[in-house]
Amino acid sequence: MLRIGFLGPEGTFSQRAAQIYSYKNNNHAELVSLPSIRETLLAVQHGELDLAVIPFENSLEGSVNVVLDSLAWEVDLLIINELILPISQTLMITPGARWQDITEVFTHPQSAGQCRLFLESQLPQAELHLTNSNSEGANQAKRNGITAGAIGPEQAADIFGLEVALRDIQDKDNNFTRFVVVGKNSDSAHSTADKNKTSIVFSTEHKPGSLSCILNIFSLWDINMSKIESRPSRGKLGTYIFFIDIEGHMIDPDVRDALTMVKRKTTFYKFLGSYPRAEID
Repeated sequence: MLRIGFLGPEGTFSQRAAQIYSYKNNNHAELVSLPSIRETLLAVQHGELDLAVIPFENSLEGSVNVVLDSLAWEVDLLIINELILPISQTLMITPGARWQDITEVFTHPQSAGQCRLFLESQLPQAELHLTNSNSEGANQAKRNGITAGAIGPEQAADIFGLEVALRDIQDKDNNFTRFVVVGKNSDSAHSTADKNKTSIVFSTEHKPGSLSCILNIFSLWDINMSKIESRPSRGKLGTYIFFIDIEGHMIDPDVRDALTMVKRKTTFYKFLGSYPRAEID
């Protein structure tokens, strides 16, 4: 049986994404929770899991940096699929408590960022505690009693015996998270769909025009770039690596030729996968 990891414990958005992926692919997988995103990725790298479903970026808060850094430097895994889920953030409290009176809020950093305006305007007195996952935050809130609350998915309230005080407290209604499915099986990199996406990470020489030279390659091959993001290179201050998503699959002649040229002109290059492109329902 396929073993798919997700950021746990049970009740996280990541678990929901893993359940949806397993259901859509009819693979009857065993879903395994791990305490952090990094540990989940390393478990796939070490062969303890077949796949992992991890949050990659959010429409309000941007990319999950630990995922970018791990894919670039720590693991040799490929993105084989992606899902986009609407995210509704919920304020959870101990049954019988008043949410206006809580003095502590436990939640994951991404959820805290998505609810920044709510926290500042409605709970200015509450101390914010950042946790490895929303379910861990719900568990901590349950332990701390009536003065504590948690932010996360509604299903966590049922699991940890909390009460839903408020729903949809995120700063914007248009709140979506892109989850990616990662694994070691290179055969999956050759599966295609009607619409595909390819992800890479690279660095260039630290001189004027180096990045522009790379971006012009995609323009010359008429390839649309849907994402570009930089992260520190972990070397000299002011040097960066760049994550790029382009439309198309590595087996497309134009994409293949463009990537070949990019690889030649970069000082560091890593292919992160070609996979079916998800659409927002």
